[in-house]
Amino acid sequence: MKNYTITVNGTVYDVTVEDKGGSGVSPVTPAAAPKAAAPAPVATGSAGSVKIEAGAAGKVVKIAAAAGTAVKKGDPVVVLEVMKMETPVVAPSDGTVASINCNEGQQVEAGALLATMN
Repeated sequence: MKNYTITVNGTVYDVTVEDKGGSGVSPVTPAAAPKAAAPAPVATGSAGSVKIEAGAAGKVVKIAAAAGTAVKKGDPVVVLEVMKMETPVVAPSDGTVASINCNEGQQVEAGALLATMN
């Protein structure tokens, strides 16, 4: 038996491994290749003075209003999937969407800038 102390994501574990003899060499399985990073968001249009931010972390599933679109207060601008539910992020006031600062399929954190309005 061999004892090891390992740390995973900041948590310390004590692990005991049984030594079964043999050559001492175990087969190595190649690790899966890391996923390609999502493309960086491309802002469309020039930034507006009203910021539209994500209320919770999630995945952008739809851009509901393109830059240049006139929207009324409460109209959806971006739709996020949060905890397996589609959640619209709405315009806080009447105006025109100035820029979209996210891409469909992109993971965003709470407070991330999704769009701007004038």
